[in-house]
Parts: sequence; structure tokens; C-alpha cells
Amino acid sequence: MVTFLSGGTGTPKLLDGARSVFSPAETTVVGNTGDDVELGGLLVCPDIDTVLFQQGDVLNRETWWGIADDSTETHDELHRLAESAGLSGGPRYLPDEYQTDGRPIARWRRFSGVAEFMLLGDRDRAVHVTRTGLLDEGHSLTETTRILADAFDSPVDVVPMSDDPVASIVRTPGGEMHFQEFWVARGGDPEVADVEFRDASEADPSPAALDAIAGESVVIGPSNPVTSIGPMLAIDELREALESTTVVAVSPFVEDRVFSGPAAKLMEAVGYDPSTAGVAEAYPFADAFVLDDEDGTDLDRPVVRTDTEMNDAADAERVDRAAKRALEVV
Repeated sequence: MVTFLSGGTGTPKLLDGARSVFSPAETTVVGNTGDDVELGGLLVCPDIDTVLFQQGDVLNRETWWGIADDSTETHDELHRLAESAGLSGGPRYLPDEYQTDGRPIARWRRFSGVAEFMLLGDRDRAVHVTRTGLLDEGHSLTETTRILADAFDSPVDVVPMSDDPVASIVRTPGGEMHFQEFWVARGGDPEVADVEFRDASEADPSPAALDAIAGESVVIGPSNPVTSIGPMLAIDELREALESTTVVAVSPFVEDRVFSGPAAKLMEAVGYDPSTAGVAEAYPFADAFVLDDEDGTDLDRPVVRTDTEMNDAADAERVDRAAKRALEVV
């Protein structure tokens, strides 16, 4: 059995080749929920949805989010209405008193749907309507995610890291903002002073995630160590479970060059060197690493090297095979 920890686009790209290397029936994907938001009353789980769409073979692989060829009529009309009514766009947080009121799982990450700042396609939106409806009917996020995974005929088990809210909050010199505002609305431009995983100390791991991590093997894909994997590590029981199982991590860096995203900026902000060496420091529980052929970083743990750049399923399969070799040497 193998469990992948997934966030952003790094691990989903790795999953493109996983079914040729690992049995889908014995594979679990634990998704990051730290960057979830409630937008216009709908709970959006970007990292989980990327995996659901990828496993259902409907993912927009040009963007690595959303559904391919999705229409955007509702989104476009929301912007037309806001412009016609003179309402400002951009992220519109609900008032503080509403951040912790109502649906508990939405706390600290609630945004108005007026001129929504995230692009939601129409089919994509249907997923969020269904998810929110199931939650309001009393299902847990784990149950809801598995129901949606079945709807997409996912061959692997997809579960959230927690059924409780954890919000990734980026602290900037200008104030706090949710990670989605930092990355989606502001393009990752603001200077970062620190990152907080709000409510992580009160959150319990989902039993399904804890059971999967306590299994035989865990692979951490080349996802952002801070905001894709960091929220999981901020939950004590999940981090302790990782310390007690076999873990292989694929570096998102080639020495000090990151493949994509804001990983370098965020790692530096939280005190890690933005490099493969910094990733190893962030993952002290990792038993082995998969590094790029051109990455000469000297680590104190076993290393398997391959070309880690992934542009298609064949590339992903190559990296998955390297991860499997790394699991076998520890």
C-alpha cells in the first residue's frame, strides 16, 4: 500500500504516472485542505479537486486546476453584475463575526461571492454546490470527498487531511491574508513575513488520513513544502504518524532552483533555505529523497536520482519508479 500527500500541482503531476507503478486499489491520496475557501457560500477545496479531476480524467492540464473545456457563464455574470452595480472586485472577506459563524469548517476563510476573485467554471461550481450540500446534510468532509471521488470514478481513495478547518494565512507587512488571496488574487507578489496554519492545533486528522499514513509507505510529491504540505505537518498526530512510517519525498527543487510556484519565497519566509537542502530540513521524518540528476545536494539520507521534470505521464511514471526504488532502499 502507498499513500501520497498532495497539494498544489506537484503531487497531482506525479499521480499521472502512479497507476503504472503502484496499484490504484492500494493507493490513497491525502489532500491538503489548508487553502480551502468558502466563496459565495460554497466550500471550494482546490487541492482535493485537482486530484479528483485528475483521477476522473477531466482536469484542465494547461492550468492544473479546474475542468477542461468548462464554461464560465456564472462567473462572467457575477462580474457583470458587480461592475454594473458599482461593487468593488477583488477578494471580499466576510466580516470578522461571520468568519467563525455558521458552517464551522469554513472558519477563517470566508469570502463573499460578489465579483468572485477565483475563477470557477460551471461544471467546477457544481462540484462545490454538491460538496457544500452534503456537508450541510451532515456528512463529514471525508465522506463528502469519497462520494465525489466515486462520482468521478477515481481508481484511488482520496481523503482530506482533516475534517476540521485549518486555514493557511500569509502574514505580510501590509497585514494578514488567506493563501488564496496571496496566490490567486495577488499573484504571489506581496512580501511574506511568515505563514500561519490557523486552528491546526485544534484540528484532528481525519481517521482515513491517519490510517493511510500509518500504512506501509508514504510518498510526498514535489509540492510546496510550506503551504501544500505544511498544513498537514502542523497537525501533531499527522506529523507524528509520518515520524513512525516509511517516507520518501520528491524535491520540488533542483538545488536552489524551484520548478514552479511560490515555494522558494515561502520557505525563506518561514526560515528554511529555499533549496533541496531546505526541503530536507523541513522534512526531518523523511527516510529517503528523490532528486533530479542535476541536483548535487549532499543529504544525510538515501537518495535516488532521476530526471524529475514532469511534462507528461511518461515523465511522471519515471519519477514514480524512482520513488518506488527509494522506498525499497530504506
